[in-house]
Amino acid sequence: MNRLTILVTGVALGAASAHAGPCSEDIAKLEATVSRLAAENPVAGPTARQSVGAQLGRQPTPSSVARAEEQAQSSFASMLERAKTLDAEGNAACAQALNEAKLRLGVQ
Repeated sequence: MNRLTILVTGVALGAASAHAGPCSEDIAKLEATVSRLAAENPVAGPTARQSVGAQLGRQPTPSSVARAEEQAQSSFASMLERAKTLDAEGNAACAQALNEAKLRLGVQ
């Protein structure tokens, strides 16, 4: 199972308990996008900014790449969970949290 498939599974499980809120439709659309990306490209997933070490010309190691991927995935999952929590509370700030998650995933 690739990392995006695992993320999609977790997102789908969280969606089952969601309540309709100001961002519910947009959250569902993002989850559908995540599912589509997982199906189209097994290595697709959240991204992070380039490290200072990479800017200095250092080559990444397999472990540093894996660590960066895990951190990006964790960060995306946290952002999406925050958007869901705010949405469930009826808080319109869920839109900003959702936009941050979209940026991390690289979609609009």
